[in-house]
Amino acid sequence: MPGVVRQELPPFWNWGTARPGTGRPGKERAMAIDPAREKRFVDEALSIVRRGEEEGILLRLLGATAVKLHCPKFGRLYEGMARALTDIDFVTYSKFNASMVKFFTSLGYQANERLIWLYGRQRHIYWCQEKGWQADIFFDELQMCHTVDFRGRLELDSPTITLADLVLEKMQIVKINVKDIKDVIILLREHEVGMSETETVNAAHIARVLSGDWGFYYTVTTNLNKTRDFLKEFEALTPEDREDVAQKIDRLLAAIEEAPKSLKWKLRARVGPRQKWYREVEEVSR
Repeated sequence: MPGVVRQELPPFWNWGTARPGTGRPGKERAMAIDPAREKRFVDEALSIVRRGEEEGILLRLLGATAVKLHCPKFGRLYEGMARALTDIDFVTYSKFNASMVKFFTSLGYQANERLIWLYGRQRHIYWCQEKGWQADIFFDELQMCHTVDFRGRLELDSPTITLADLVLEKMQIVKINVKDIKDVIILLREHEVGMSETETVNAAHIARVLSGDWGFYYTVTTNLNKTRDFLKEFEALTPEDREDVAQKIDRLLAAIEEAPKSLKWKLRARVGPRQKWYREVEEVSR
């Protein structure tokens, strides 16, 4: 539930937590799926993207709402895995930063002025009291445990970021949450892993991003393996679902491993996880 931004808030923020000391995703409180609310959620997200286009503002959805829009065929898994939508996340380019407060205020949202004052170049948060949900806006990149750079990529898909960027967004979380694992399972069940961007998880792009950053590589490959291990935890998945997703994870991991690595990557790999490879982040709430 949204709360108050803490005084000690650092300039990076996390969306999920793990059970301390376990490295396993933390258990989240299951939320009952309300189909009517889910529809309102998605309709609102699409409406905001369309309104942005009308005003010359490029907005793309990320997070669970983006995954759900991309996965109509396996939408049954959202209810079966108790994956409810909780807020709406957008990314845009920094050139639109100055337009955000006026734009979202006109839609009935209230700005988190303190967070904007502290970190407004990187992120804004808006809250709609009437609808009871939050909208997060990131500029140019997602700076969490690792950085997902969206510059030059927002035009590749609409109304969401690309599938490859969705995978990177979810898998960059060091202390990953079960909800993020669910999202990646559903996304991979719906789509093929290949070398293009059109309704395909572009393994070439993911491998290219990770081949220059060992820390990012380590987190993503660790979380992909966790996701595969977690397939047996969800009763909503059929044997066919589990086999399909496991094979796609293996193909994605193979592409990542086979990609040539930079000298920087190789030097950092020698140190390994003995030295911290990620940013510490803290969850932000309203």
